[in-house]
Amino acid sequence: MTTLQAPGAVVMIRPHHFQSNPETRDDNAFQTLSDATAEVTSAQALAEFDGAVATLREAGVTVHVFDDTSTETPDSVFPNNWFSTHAGGHVAIYPMFAPNRRKERRWDVIEMLKRDYRVQDVIDYSGLEADNLALEGTGAMVLDHIERVAYTVKSNRADPVLLERFCTHFNFEPMVFEAKDAAGRDVYHTNVLMGIGTDYALICLAMITDPARRAEVAQRLEDSGRTVIDLTPDQIGAFLGNTLELTGRTRILALSTTAMEALRPEQRAVIERSATLVPLSIPTIETAGGSVRCMLAAIHLSPRKRI
Repeated sequence: MTTLQAPGAVVMIRPHHFQSNPETRDDNAFQTLSDATAEVTSAQALAEFDGAVATLREAGVTVHVFDDTSTETPDSVFPNNWFSTHAGGHVAIYPMFAPNRRKERRWDVIEMLKRDYRVQDVIDYSGLEADNLALEGTGAMVLDHIERVAYTVKSNRADPVLLERFCTHFNFEPMVFEAKDAAGRDVYHTNVLMGIGTDYALICLAMITDPARRAEVAQRLEDSGRTVIDLTPDQIGAFLGNTLELTGRTRILALSTTAMEALRPEQRAVIERSATLVPLSIPTIETAGGSVRCMLAAIHLSPRKRI
């Protein structure tokens, strides 16, 4: 059964020139360098992408695939950062921090949404890049679509003024906190730290630096009626926070095989009471510092009825 938190459709961008983005390495500690040539890396990422699409479709998820042929958009495989969709027919377009990521925005995706789904309005914040403001979509924010809370780690990818503007437009309450990884580095995107399902939430509470704020975040998630699955920093390093609940033939949790292998049995049992685990093998794509959640731009819109 589809819930507000678990949509049944996604947009994915098929990468033809994938690489670890040099413009984001300074603040994305999850990026790693490969010894493989650019051609081999790109081919591996393309194969991983196609396998992920096939697995999701087999699980009953509607996947809209767009090919990216530009050589100037190495992170194009992560579209959730430049747009988001919301129940009631609303779409947001976001300003990006890295200059080459701004080239990922494409209007054919928005036109498809307007054609196939009921879109009431599109709010475009991208012009604020000229003022050096960034709010990188559902990377910067992890949205509780049921309780209307926007969990957000403080970073250069989430301007506080723009966050307040988004929350006002889209009826979310901002819940902002600082977070650092085990090495003391700032967490660049909230969606590597946590993911929210219908009945559970995955989060590494230890990475929230302020104890009082840590307790408030945990309490807020518990008050929503969800079971809080507290992850370790090592599990975050394995991208277990970077997951997305979807609805196919059943409710599923899409995650990488890296993340799946990091799950402890008791954590898996909690998830499987609510959703079927669907692992996707994307080790090459993960070298760019993002995982399954980053690859999936969720569609929280009502489909148009075909005549």
